[in-house]
Amino acid sequence: MIRVEKMIPGGYGLSALDSGKKIFFWNALPGEIVEEYDKTKEKSHFIEAVVTKISSPSPYRVAPRDDQFLATSPWQIMDYNYELQLKQSLVVEVFREHHIEIPTPDIFTDGHDYFYRNKMEYALYWDNESQKIKLAFHARGSHRKVPIIRSSIERPEIFAAAQKIVDDLNSRHEEARKYQSLLLRSNQKGDIGGGLFENGQPHPAFNYLTDTILGHQYSYSPNGFFQINLPVYEMALTEITKHISTNNVLDLYAGVGTIGLSVARDKNLTLVECDKSAYAEMVKNCQTTTAHAVLAKSEEALDHIAKDQTIILDPPRAGLDQRLINRLLEVAPPTIIYLSCNPATQARDVSLLSSKYRITDVKTYNFFPHTPHIENLIILSLI
Repeated sequence: MIRVEKMIPGGYGLSALDSGKKIFFWNALPGEIVEEYDKTKEKSHFIEAVVTKISSPSPYRVAPRDDQFLATSPWQIMDYNYELQLKQSLVVEVFREHHIEIPTPDIFTDGHDYFYRNKMEYALYWDNESQKIKLAFHARGSHRKVPIIRSSIERPEIFAAAQKIVDDLNSRHEEARKYQSLLLRSNQKGDIGGGLFENGQPHPAFNYLTDTILGHQYSYSPNGFFQINLPVYEMALTEITKHISTNNVLDLYAGVGTIGLSVARDKNLTLVECDKSAYAEMVKNCQTTTAHAVLAKSEEALDHIAKDQTIILDPPRAGLDQRLINRLLEVAPPTIIYLSCNPATQARDVSLLSSKYRITDVKTYNFFPHTPHIENLIILSLI
């Protein structure tokens, strides 16, 4: 039997074998005793596994809503308030690992912890018994498909549309092996976009969707980058607006432009994005503004950084490139607004910027309830 020591960034429960080898558990909470588990990965220094039997269950454990919760939202097993507290403590912990002490941040949620995702991608499973296609997800740590009969994370319109598509495929006696996946997206009004990806075929061009964020309309492709949980995203944008300290604003890693155009469209705004598809959508979203769109990698657009700017950063999980950090330290703009989907790399980057910048605010947002994912906002000001 193995006792779970704590939860760690990434969403695992951490334990160790008598040999000292670490073991990372899914479906486990701190303090629980693991009696049985199935390994999903084993390396020389660690094991990843799914717990199948526990004793001494945590007082924070709750029954998951979905049978396939481990595939989509592995933290369905914990009380929601406990999840919020855990995410707050994990943010503090990852910053402490980089020798940065921050107060426990406020964490924001709109209270809708289910049916919040506006995008979902399903696998298709062939049921030999019924000779029909079923919606499915991939089991965690495996390529095995798990058929589903319901899913509580995405908006109901998405699941209903997915089931309708599968029913149509079955009426035409199609086979699951023909298709790679089914991707669907919904805007806030419930309009659905997306469709099937066929194996061996180019991805189809889907009809664009539109959504309104802080009163401004945006166009985007269902399979492009756009935020998953718009109500909580608007909370973060409202906070970011408070920290725009200059008339000149540079939005790096801009995507389709929703951050910069929502918080600084009345400013001298420059947006930088390297993905050609996202850039094309950003250009459309800039049409009724004076914003300047730039197609480039943020770490290669260093000449756009100026001393009189507010800098907005929303990088991928890998965080900032060292060249960008060096340029920020060289030019020293007065304010850096750093929104991150990975507080661990955010803490690393803030540590590297700490010779000239101090943290003046930190807030956490629960964009992805019942998952380990954390969105964290840091405001940096020149010392």
